[in-house]
Amino acid sequence: MSAALTTIADLVAEGLADPAEAEALTRVTDRFRLRLSPTMRAALPSGGIAAQFLPQPRELTIRPEERTDPIGDRAFSPAPGLTHRYPDRVILAVTQVCEVYCRFCFRRETVGATGILPEADLAAALAYIAATPAIREVILTGGDPLSLSARRLGAVLDRLEAIPHLETLRIHSRVPVVAPERLDAAMIAALDREKPVHLVIHTNHPDELTPEACAALRRLNRAGVAMFSQSVLLRGVNDDAGVLETLFRALLRNRVKPYYLHHCDLAEGTSHFRTTIAEGRAIMAELKRRLSGLALPAYVLDIPGGAGKVALTPGMAEELAPGAWRVTDRLGQAHLYHDPDRA
Repeated sequence: MSAALTTIADLVAEGLADPAEAEALTRVTDRFRLRLSPTMRAALPSGGIAAQFLPQPRELTIRPEERTDPIGDRAFSPAPGLTHRYPDRVILAVTQVCEVYCRFCFRRETVGATGILPEADLAAALAYIAATPAIREVILTGGDPLSLSARRLGAVLDRLEAIPHLETLRIHSRVPVVAPERLDAAMIAALDREKPVHLVIHTNHPDELTPEACAALRRLNRAGVAMFSQSVLLRGVNDDAGVLETLFRALLRNRVKPYYLHHCDLAEGTSHFRTTIAEGRAIMAELKRRLSGLALPAYVLDIPGGAGKVALTPGMAEELAPGAWRVTDRLGQAHLYHDPDRA
C-alpha cells in the first residue's frame, strides 16, 4: 500500500491541492499537521472525506473564542498524558500520532508534535491510576492508540488489566475506518482481553465506511470487542439529516452503536466547520422521526474550559437570545456558550 500523504507537495503532486494555494496551505500545515492515509486517499473525491482531511487556507482564520485546549484537558492532568475529569474514569493519551489528522480536531495543536508517551510518563500515569481506587475505567486516546504496534498496545493493556479496581478498558480510535489494514490478527489478539474492551470509533460520513473498513469492523465484532461510534457535527460534511441517517444505519449494520454526536469544539482555525446549536437540534429532531433509539446518538457539547459534556437537550441547554445559550453541567453549574457569528 502507498504511503500516507504528509506534505503540501504530496497533495499538489496528487492533484489534491491547487499549486496557487501551496504557500498558504504550507502555512496551515506548519501549524496544524497533515496526514492522509492511503485508505482515505482512495476514498476521494468524496466531499465528505476531502473537507475533513485536506487543509484549507481558511484554517488560518483564528477567532477570539477559539482555544488551544478547547475542552480544558490540561486543567485536569495529574500526570503527563493523563486527564482525570470525572471521578470514575480517566483519559490516557498513549501517543500523539494518528493515521490521519482531522482538520477540526480539538487536539490539533498537539497531535503529531511528539510520538509515543515516554515510559517514565506512562509509569507515572499507571501509578496514579493504581493508587486511585475510584477509577473504574481507563480510556486510551491520543493521538490514536491503534496507531501503536500490536505488541506495544498489548503491553499497555496488560499493565492496565493488572490493576484490580479497573473494570473496563475503552479505546477511542479512527483506525478501523481510516487505516483498516492495521486491524490484523496481531492487533485483534491484543484486544482480546479478560476485562471488557469497548472501542469507540470516530467516523463522520458514510463514505468512510469502505468495504475494507466494514471487514475490519466484522473482525473486531468476532473478537468480542464491543463497538460504539462518535461523530462530530461538521458544516459542509454531515450537517444534513439524510447524511447522518445513512451513516448511523450503516454503523448499526456493522454492529456499531451510535454513541455521541459532538457539537464541533472551539479549536483554533475551525470556525468554518461549526454549526449553531439550533441547527444541530433541528437535525436531531429529524433523525428522531426517522430512526429507532438504537440508531440515535446523544447530541453533546464539551463545555469550553473543562466542565465536561452536556447533552444539548431542552433541560440542559436554554437559548437566552439568538445564538446565546446557557448550558448546565453535570454538577448543576451554568455556563454561557455563544454560537459562531455568521455576519
